[in-house]
Formats: sequence, structure tokens, C-alpha cells
Amino acid sequence: MSKCDMEKCENSASTVSRLSPEGFLISSGNKAYSFREAYMRFNYCEKCHIRLMGNVWSRVRGQEKKGDDHVAPTAI
Repeated sequence: MSKCDMEKCENSASTVSRLSPEGFLISSGNKAYSFREAYMRFNYCEKCHIRLMGNVWSRVRGQEKKGDDHVAPTAI
């Protein structure tokens, strides 16, 4: 079984996600014809995945400036 991809977490992963540990979609760099091929995959334990999703939704719902060039998870 895979280890959780969050730094300093030693738990076994239970969830596969397209969100990086920083909460962004990271391109695979390959020519892709679908969402499935376009973004890297990461492994998370349940606790880290819940925390990551909470951080993502807080950022999406927040009013702060969103001028970076990362693709929002809700844009897909």
C-alpha cells in the first residue's frame, strides 16, 4: 500500500486525488486528451485528504485575490 504524499505523514494512503499537497492541479506535462491524463495523481490518508479539501474550499470561497496561474479545482 502507498504512503500518504503529505510531508511528515507516515500513514498509509487510502485516497487517490488529482490535488497536489499544496491544493493545486499539477499538469503531468504530457499531451493529454482528457482530465484523467492531464494531471498528476497523489495518494493521501483519509485525515490528510479531509484537511486538504477543507483548505481548497476555504481558498475557493474566500475573497482574497486569485491572480495566480493555477487551475482552480472547480474549473474542470
